[in-house]
Amino acid sequence: MAIVAIIGRPNVGKSSLFNRIVGKRSAIVDDQPGVTRDRIYGEVEQYARRFLLVDTGGLFPEGGDDLVESIRMQVLQALNESDLLVLVVDGKEGITPLDRDIALFLRKKGKPVIVAVNKVDDNMHESRIFEAHALGFGDVFGVSAAHGRNIEELLDRILFLLPEEHAVRDESSDEIAVAIVGRPNVGKSTLLNLLSGSERSMVSPIPGTTRDSVDSLVSIEGRSFRLIDTAGLRKRSRISSNIEFYSLVRTHDSIDRCDVAVLLMEGSEICTEQDKRVAGLVLDKGKGLVLAVNKWDILPKVPELGDRITRKIREEMPFVDFAPVIFISGLTGRGIHKLPETIINVQSNRMRRMEITRLNALMRDVLSFERMPLGPRGLALRIRSCSQVAVNPPAFVFLVNDPHIVTKSFERHVVNKIRELDDFEGTPLRVFWRNKEKPR
Repeated sequence: MAIVAIIGRPNVGKSSLFNRIVGKRSAIVDDQPGVTRDRIYGEVEQYARRFLLVDTGGLFPEGGDDLVESIRMQVLQALNESDLLVLVVDGKEGITPLDRDIALFLRKKGKPVIVAVNKVDDNMHESRIFEAHALGFGDVFGVSAAHGRNIEELLDRILFLLPEEHAVRDESSDEIAVAIVGRPNVGKSTLLNLLSGSERSMVSPIPGTTRDSVDSLVSIEGRSFRLIDTAGLRKRSRISSNIEFYSLVRTHDSIDRCDVAVLLMEGSEICTEQDKRVAGLVLDKGKGLVLAVNKWDILPKVPELGDRITRKIREEMPFVDFAPVIFISGLTGRGIHKLPETIINVQSNRMRRMEITRLNALMRDVLSFERMPLGPRGLALRIRSCSQVAVNPPAFVFLVNDPHIVTKSFERHVVNKIRELDDFEGTPLRVFWRNKEKPR
């Protein structure tokens, strides 16, 4: 996805505009200048197109303290990584000398810039829009982040100026895109080098060595794999440097591009909060998932250790209990031969289409005899039919009398029953509930 950065001096409403476009209060908004220090990002979808929006700290004049300099470095990194810039100015205060300095600096970057004159709440401040044209940019919009005025027009122009999205891979190709994800320093780059048979990625004991995503095309046993080594995902509160932030952004993009994600966990420290966060992200994006426990060679040799670790994973990460668990060692190569076969199997399951006879069996032998959820007036849920409408990942639509009756627990029950009828190991399932159409 393309990246759009919101730039401007302090207290012009950058975070308010960010929240308005993203659609939720992700950024802290306050009248005190300098509230936003670290960059905050959000995914925006408009007219079936998506981009990442980045909120940055306010640019102060040069010569400040260490904190001001740190914020400046964060903003400069955003400028370098972004495809388009939105310069926000205050429509009530008018154009200041600092606004002009920032505009001059942005013109030297040679990237497309849109000027958003914020706080234009009514026609009284329309004249400020014309004043902003003096900054030297052709695209100037008067907006109100607080009231949502002209936000749609601003979004339309952003989409027009953004570069085309990544070319979609040919789904008929047998190439499988695999993203190797996980916390920093769990051995992702070592695993990629082992699978590719060369030093494709830098390997270092220092956490966070990999900053960007690295693609490697390899052939294993006659099957093509696109291996995507990603930077380690950290908690947002621990993202201190300007480079680490965009490592996080690129990792999200890598998961978005892959077919199957291999979540690498260290054997001595599994099921951390960050492991669960990454697994949830893979699940939300509908990608295949393989759980790989690395550094198996340094664990103590005790009986049934693998069974105990597997049981702990299933207990602490029940939302991905469909994902296969394998034990590997990126250093010695133990268990690596199982990984390509497991990935191929997961990708095959993502493309699996259930036979109509199995769907009929689901309707006839399972759902018909289950205790159905009840509505507020005692009306029981009735399922008319079921059909599989998509693959990659598999998706099913149930026609019912009232979709609002369906509970989360009942939906999980139905998903489990679907898994019992066919092999969907490693892939999430999508279930939708629709009203049965009445005949005319």
